[in-house]
Amino acid sequence: MSIDLNADLGESFGRWTLGDDLAMVELITSANVACGFHAGDPTAIRATCRAAIDAGVRIGAQVGYRDLAGFGRRFIDISAADLAADVIYQIGALAGLARAEHGRVSYLKPHGALYNTVVDHEGQAHALVDAVLAYDPDLPVLGLPGSAFLSIAAERGLRTVTEYFIDRNYTADGRLVDRRQPDALIHDPQVAAQRAVEAARSHRADSFCTHGDSPGAVQMATVVRAALTNADVTIAPFTSE
Repeated sequence: MSIDLNADLGESFGRWTLGDDLAMVELITSANVACGFHAGDPTAIRATCRAAIDAGVRIGAQVGYRDLAGFGRRFIDISAADLAADVIYQIGALAGLARAEHGRVSYLKPHGALYNTVVDHEGQAHALVDAVLAYDPDLPVLGLPGSAFLSIAAERGLRTVTEYFIDRNYTADGRLVDRRQPDALIHDPQVAAQRAVEAARSHRADSFCTHGDSPGAVQMATVVRAALTNADVTIAPFTSE
């Protein structure tokens, strides 16, 4: 049994430091790196790429809406053409910074509001798939099981990778609980670890996410990784170099 562990990194901006990327890359196998639209400046993004490469962690483009003020967590009613172009732009920016550190972008994951929107919004899901196909049809995409995004991506020939959030609660229909709700986030590392082991045993998803910007993120990732290892779950990336 093998599971990928991913986390959202590269989200610091200027004097604003968010998360501990250097510690997180020692605990995960895939890094969803911000591309500058929802978070991250070029220097911070490049440093995160360097840290991920040094740790043998895969780099994924975490693309989002052009929404620095809202951290990409606000829905934007954007045309399909504009969204596709924005996504291609973000992948290219991250790819350039990763290449400067002798690395590459290995997959794509939408961020925040875009991630949740393409669960049901077929227009934006198609735009996201259009962007990946235009940039690199061999690029895997990471998303919520049962989402329009993954269904459309699979239909159009992309490799799809399912994801489970170990530090988020879910609704009865398998959607993520809205962050504005008091029970949206799970803060107890032991609870998250138990959920991760149960999800691995039931083959719930290919990759498990723990947020790098959450308080106590490093402790949670440490406890979760140890629990999975103790349960004889192999921690490995879903992509090869």
